[in-house]
Amino acid sequence: MLQNNKWYFTASSILFTVIAIAHLGQINFMLEATIAGYVVPLWISGAAVIIAGYLATRGFMEAYKL
Repeated sequence: MLQNNKWYFTASSILFTVIAIAHLGQINFMLEATIAGYVVPLWISGAAVIIAGYLATRGFMEAYKL
């Protein structure tokens, strides 16, 4: 059972890392995101970077008990 949790935490942490890097790239290249005609501000991507980065860090820490 513990081995399954380790894989779950590692896989979800990798996914959150990819999401954080994608949002960081969006901020870096000043790309606009439009949802149903509404332009999403870049600060929302900044918040997504912080949240996804935190979740990735906590996931890796839980997977490897750091």
